[in-house]
Amino acid sequence: MKRLAWVAVVVALSTTTTAQWLKFVPPGTPRTPDGKPNLAAPTPLTADKRPDLSGVWMHEQTSVAEMKTLFGARIDEELKVDVPGMELGTVHKYAISLLADFKIDQPPMRPEGFAQWKKNLGASDPANVCVGVPSFTLAGFLSEPIKIVQAPRMTMVMYEAGNMHRQIYSDGRMLPATYEFPAFLGYSIGRWEGDVFVVDTTNFNDRNWMHAEGTVSFHSDALHIVERYRRVDANTLEIEATIEDPKVLTKPWVVPKATLQLAPFDQIMEVMCTNVETAPLMDAASKDNYGRK
Repeated sequence: MKRLAWVAVVVALSTTTTAQWLKFVPPGTPRTPDGKPNLAAPTPLTADKRPDLSGVWMHEQTSVAEMKTLFGARIDEELKVDVPGMELGTVHKYAISLLADFKIDQPPMRPEGFAQWKKNLGASDPANVCVGVPSFTLAGFLSEPIKIVQAPRMTMVMYEAGNMHRQIYSDGRMLPATYEFPAFLGYSIGRWEGDVFVVDTTNFNDRNWMHAEGTVSFHSDALHIVERYRRVDANTLEIEATIEDPKVLTKPWVVPKATLQLAPFDQIMEVMCTNVETAPLMDAASKDNYGRK
């Protein structure tokens, strides 16, 4: 069944999973007097008195109605083949397009970058769903949660989508001036500005997906992303990002603040993208869940 190329990326990387310890409350979780988790409690702190970003987090979801308003007839086509567990309403609008909030016909791109982006919109084969690597800007807004593990000198961000991870060094090192090994997820260092964790990432290669609309990368190896993480309270994490790419963009993009909620479990699951025809251990029920028999 034919599917729009930008939707194929979302579906390829999105599967609903369930945790193994849903009723387990991690030690240190704030509690109400009756012993229930107190998600309205103040922001928990680490031993060095920094806001603790650790936890499994899930972004807010964009309704199908809002998706239709933003992306038009393409949403109607997607709904014809909406896959259980990967429904369009379980992703964030920024997974479809980081440009969702731009109210203009042409994004702030240089002519050559805009031309490549438009070309990518129609060039991808919807059947090739298990190819390529998403950027963390895409993986963090799909149907799966992320997990943050914060330590004094390093913070790890793990993405259930694609089984990806990032190492954010906060031990005082600076980003190297040159790199021999450009990376799909770049290289990251972090620092604290008050109660905000600022993450600076550079040295990307130019071969991954920034978001699903356009699929193949439209950024260059000059991509630079600055994220700002702020834990508002025990239950709420806010992330804002500024994206710069002088080879492609005419000005930086500020991706508006996204709100994430603490997920009701303390682990993320394995998610593998594989074509059903080449996965002999996948049973018929799993094939049905993937919607590709």
